[in-house]
Amino acid sequence: MLLGSGELGKEFVIAVKRLGQYVIAVDSYNDAPAQQVADEREVINMLDGAELDRIVAKHRPDLIVPEIEAIRTERFYDYEKQGIQVVPSAKAANFTMNRKAIRDLAAKELGLKTAKYEYANSFEELNAAVKNIGMPCVVKPLMSSSGKGQSVIKTESDIQKAWDYAQAGKRGDYTEVIAEAFVKFNSEITLLTVTQKNGNTLFCPPIGHRQERGDYQESWQPAEIKPEHLKEAQVMAGKVTKALSGAGIWGVEFFLADDGVYFSELSPRPHDTGMVTLAGTQNFSEFELHARAVLGLPIPEITLERVGASAVILAHKEGASPTFTGLEKAMDHVKSDIRIFGKPVTRPYRRMAVALTYDKPGSDVNAVTQRAIEIAAMVNVESK
Repeated sequence: MLLGSGELGKEFVIAVKRLGQYVIAVDSYNDAPAQQVADEREVINMLDGAELDRIVAKHRPDLIVPEIEAIRTERFYDYEKQGIQVVPSAKAANFTMNRKAIRDLAAKELGLKTAKYEYANSFEELNAAVKNIGMPCVVKPLMSSSGKGQSVIKTESDIQKAWDYAQAGKRGDYTEVIAEAFVKFNSEITLLTVTQKNGNTLFCPPIGHRQERGDYQESWQPAEIKPEHLKEAQVMAGKVTKALSGAGIWGVEFFLADDGVYFSELSPRPHDTGMVTLAGTQNFSEFELHARAVLGLPIPEITLERVGASAVILAHKEGASPTFTGLEKAMDHVKSDIRIFGKPVTRPYRRMAVALTYDKPGSDVNAVTQRAIEIAAMVNVESK
């Protein structure tokens, strides 16, 4: 049972279907991308614990695979007691759906290097937190995704705006926010980390990415990183995934700064920046790795096969029944591809498709990334 059926879930369903699995795809709206390729579907509010219990009792799945944050994850502990495997584990899903739990685990319990941070449950508390941390700083809802509700405070006049924006962008009924000191980083990476039931923890080649509005715009693999910094990130990722327990793929995000590596965030599932692996950069895509790991199938190694990049294709207005223009021009390029997600409605900045580019190992990753950006710009999303 897949809880959340977006584009990442769709690719995961395709991967597990190739391994002979039967999938029930769940989302809050009908005809979500993963539902289009699943065996069955359910449409519920996943923040309603009683509804979650109802469909779990109805289907009795062997595995529950969360794909989004807005779920009553505390129910997962009971499902595990019933003998259902929660991916990667009830603890991991519950901790990582809430930024407070994962940040405290990383910084306080495991001693990982993170940005200075404080929590706030009101505008007054946020105002005090900003004074302690200093400006600029970043404010995020404790429960959100894809950068929703996230903003940067540069002046005192921004504090009220940041609080209001966080409340508008939060998921569920969690009003609390985290305020983080701004790390002067040179770049960001996602280190896809695979934990196995009966094997070693493996690391994918690092993925670089650029964000706008808190959401990724382009990603590329491999990202440039000093060997000692990569080792530092791998050690951190290994510690935090071991503490959370369970098998699956994790998107572990880091800041790379002059003084080393800072742990940023973690997702216990395929990561949006990892869509670059659909360009064949690795011997297995992140979705195939997740499928193997959660099913307990061996992953002997992860190898870099080619240089690759992804660039998102966004909608620009609210609408329905989207169509895509410019595909013939965009797809008339070698070593490239377009993946359309199949979302039935559009809204400003909603991710609707992705352009993928690649080249042989050792190629200029910046040139490959620029090509993905140019191809993505050729596609327009039209809606009624």
